[in-house]
Amino acid sequence: MSTERFDCHYCKDSLLGKKYILKEDTQYCTKCYENLFANSCEECSLPIGCNCKDLSYKDRHWHENCFKCAKCSRSLVEKAFAAKDELLLCTECYSHEYSSKCTTCKKTIIPGSRKMEYKGNSWHETCFLCQRCQQPIGTKSFIPKDNSYFCIPCFEKQFAYQCCACKKAITTGGVTYHDKPWHRECFTCIGCKKQLAGQRFTSRENYPYCLDCFSNLYAKKCVGCTKPITSLAGAKYVSFEERQWHSECFACMQCSVSLVGRGFLTERDDILCTECGREK
Repeated sequence: MSTERFDCHYCKDSLLGKKYILKEDTQYCTKCYENLFANSCEECSLPIGCNCKDLSYKDRHWHENCFKCAKCSRSLVEKAFAAKDELLLCTECYSHEYSSKCTTCKKTIIPGSRKMEYKGNSWHETCFLCQRCQQPIGTKSFIPKDNSYFCIPCFEKQFAYQCCACKKAITTGGVTYHDKPWHRECFTCIGCKKQLAGQRFTSRENYPYCLDCFSNLYAKKCVGCTKPITSLAGAKYVSFEERQWHSECFACMQCSVSLVGRGFLTERDDILCTECGREK
């Protein structure tokens, strides 16, 4: 009666009554399996045998007893760790060696914990406080001043000018008029409400006006075209007997020749060149 053989696929030794490993439906004795397939340990360079746990990280392998912090040699099995220049470190050693320090309390900021960063400095989230109210700023907006940091409400209460129009704080880009602060969008013409920041304007009784509104309200009117005459826009004009004309409008009523710099005659409210005046 024949007995079916059950041998190691590689060395052909009988596996009857022995421990073996099945890989892809093929059986191997433990020695052949380790020689052929076992990973080498990064720490001790020995193969990781069948009776050992194979711990891996980024295609690298360790015996369970060799999986340790490169700095303090404590086991990293089932613990958080960090990698630096191919070395594995426990979180405590990594923090001590490489993590940033909190600008306020000077203690290490543990990797993975929430932190705040600004201009190369780092803080624990609970250490980044408003200088005035001493509350954590977190992800809210803030304003730096004199090496301190302020949440927006505290900065406005302590430092910001208040717009004399809307009474709210001016945090950026205000304008000053008659020694009073204004938001750019609040500094407007008293007449048409057009923004005046960056524009030419004038004032009357301390109220600001755009040139158009001021001209319409207060400027003398040209006898010729009835439009306002304002020197604010650089216009030249002629004045005669309490009447005014734009230079380009000061012309003979009869032939329309310009009378600027020339003699002229008057007939009632009309002005005439000397030639047209003689004909009359």
